Amino acid sequence: MFKKLIRKNDKRIDIHLDERKENAQKEQLPCHIAIIMDGNGRWAKKRSLPRIAGHHEGMKTVKKITRFANEVGIDTLTLYAFSTENWKRPKMEVDFLMRLPEEFLGTYLPELIEQNVQVRMMGNLDVLPEHTKRAINKAVEETAKNDGLILNFALNYGSRNEIVQAVKRIAKQIEQDEISEEEITEELLNSHLMTKDLSEPDLLIRTSGEVRLSNFMLWQLAYTEFWFTDTLWPDFDEASLLEAIESYQKRNRRYGGLKGEEVN
Repeated sequence: MFKKLIRKNDKRIDIHLDERKENAQKEQLPCHIAIIMDGNGRWAKKRSLPRIAGHHEGMKTVKKITRFANEVGIDTLTLYAFSTENWKRPKMEVDFLMRLPEEFLGTYLPELIEQNVQVRMMGNLDVLPEHTKRAINKAVEETAKNDGLILNFALNYGSRNEIVQAVKRIAKQIEQDEISEEEITEELLNSHLMTKDLSEPDLLIRTSGEVRLSNFMLWQLAYTEFWFTDTLWPDFDEASLLEAIESYQKRNRRYGGLKGEEVN
């Protein structure tokens, strides 16, 4: 079933990019797009390069896709940059990945400010290296008043842990008689998640042909539309993002109901 959802590299729609963008903007756009950026290592391996070269190239794709998402009119772009499981990777690769936010934000921050992009981060940032936290905090602070695209990085993020921590906070509220068990609702749990100030993703994109969620926003993706592509993240471009948006716009989002369908 999932294989039917995967876009193959040879099925591009041959229409000029600007025309396609204008056509997409005439339809309902996904307000929040979440992307699992996968395939940096395989991209490098195919070129006999070290894995870190793939991550560096993937950083360039982040710039390109952020810029284009802002142009199209997307409200929020959440990028899965580093999971809680990624610490298991070789130390040299992890160290390089921890330097990428500093390099990315150090060079790209002036443009983000100029483009009215607001940078946010979600994840357990306490255990990150100090240089990584400094770069993140600087970007968040200097873009806090921007009201354009929200560029939300999931860094040292794991959805199961996020939910566990939310449950613990609710349990503490009950223990301290701040709330009763009867007051526990989906809305209450939502208010304790890292995404409490964001809308739920309308569209999830995963690159590189993998068709799993990898502990990413498990609660928030309950009614999200999924779009998978064989394209490796460094090769993902504006046309790829448009293709995902076009696919989304053709779907009938029923949220468990029968929107647009007759009930016999």
